[in-house]
Amino acid sequence: MTPARDDRDLTLEVSRALEACGVSQEALSGSRGVTTPVTGEQILSVEPHTVDEVRDVIDRAEHAFRVWREVPGPARGAVVKRWGELLSEHKSDLATIVRAEAGKIVSEAEGEVQEMIDICDFALGQSRMLYGKTMPSERAGHRLMETWHPLGVVGVITAFNFPVAPYAWNTALAIVAGDPVIWKPSEVGVLCALATDALLGRAAAECGAPEGLHHVVIGDREAAQPLLEDQRVALVSATGSTRMGRDVAPKVAARFGRYLLELGGNNAAVVTPSADLDLALKGIAFAAAGTAGQRCTTMRRLIVHESVADDLVERLRRAYETLAIGDPGDEGVLVGPLINRQSYESMQAALERSRMDGGTIVTGGQRVLADEFPDAYYVEPAIVRMPQQTEVVREETFAPILYVMTYQDLDEAISLHNEVPQGLSSAIFTSDQAEAEIFLSARGSDCGIANVNIGTSGAEIGGAFGGEKDTGGGRESGSDAWKIYMRRATNTINYSGKLPLAQGVEFI
Repeated sequence: MTPARDDRDLTLEVSRALEACGVSQEALSGSRGVTTPVTGEQILSVEPHTVDEVRDVIDRAEHAFRVWREVPGPARGAVVKRWGELLSEHKSDLATIVRAEAGKIVSEAEGEVQEMIDICDFALGQSRMLYGKTMPSERAGHRLMETWHPLGVVGVITAFNFPVAPYAWNTALAIVAGDPVIWKPSEVGVLCALATDALLGRAAAECGAPEGLHHVVIGDREAAQPLLEDQRVALVSATGSTRMGRDVAPKVAARFGRYLLELGGNNAAVVTPSADLDLALKGIAFAAAGTAGQRCTTMRRLIVHESVADDLVERLRRAYETLAIGDPGDEGVLVGPLINRQSYESMQAALERSRMDGGTIVTGGQRVLADEFPDAYYVEPAIVRMPQQTEVVREETFAPILYVMTYQDLDEAISLHNEVPQGLSSAIFTSDQAEAEIFLSARGSDCGIANVNIGTSGAEIGGAFGGEKDTGGGRESGSDAWKIYMRRATNTINYSGKLPLAQGVEFI
């Protein structure tokens, strides 16, 4: 374990990074303190927006939409291209801010920024491929086709654990689709938002985009309410807990707005008797302990065939005990802090409930570095063997707890896998092609992401990201996720000189 750095040093690092990204000193003086999980101390401060200010932001975004929707798609793509270039230039700066606000280790912070760069590349190509279909008409001398048009103002609400990447997934595609974006970041991610927005602002200005194309709204849940309730916000994309999604969806649906939800995950991996255990060990360790268990795709359940369970658990125990825990900025550290005290207390409560349900803690669960930094919460990732899948296992605890259960046949494993409310990410480790195909089939994993011989974390931007059930059903990033940011029109063109009606209807 390594002690975290003095918060004064971290404040200096972050201040320099913010300045390099173009954030003004005026934006960093306000009534609300910004705390880092690395030390638990305040490093800077910002000023929250009022509800009236948020409504004014919506006014400006709506005005920008009326201009931006007329700009050709490839020209809109130029803004995203330039944004990606600036993100590349300032990758280290932005990663420094991510590390300070989210507590991520260096490689994970840089990896999150790389996701932003990658989605800019993807969206740039998509700006020339906003394709509609042409369909055969049943009427002679007619052509039937679909066209895609800009949707309107997009509201994006993001969570603390990925303070920049999901915003970029949405924004890069929304901008090429012709939509302005209003961003309400987590209260534990405002510095990341200011830096990211400053770079986008520079890209937009250099490319001649209209003012009002992008905005950041700083505040609590009250500040987000206009985005949910205002008819002019055509789409609300929200990343966070299932509880948050249950609040967002009805409010947006009540006005017939669109919503895109990427909510909780209770992700599992099935390990079969034929699995390469060395490979499985690496995939499980990162997915379960990486980011201190604070990814939506973190592996929280391990369903292992009884014939290999003891061997695999012992390998995992030895691997866990080698994980370096400490300041995420230090070389060699693999596990940084939990985001706050509440996360630590939730983890301890879940571990106690698992004990009461007959679980055995194999390793981990203890707080470390508490003497040096009483306001920061570093913990040892935990492995818990459970006799069955109890209620605490079915719930998502946003902390590094891996529950291990055994099975006898694949149908039992899939049943265990699917009987939780969430449906985000899943994996199977196997060398048997039939087992892999079954897991990927309709009778297999019920998640939006299903992997073979890799863990549950680490999705690439080329595929659509999201899940089913309590995960919300939304899809972001790659594939055809761009369609959610646009509206489809079906067009019939009659060049026959006559007016036959469809289905042979006769009227006049």
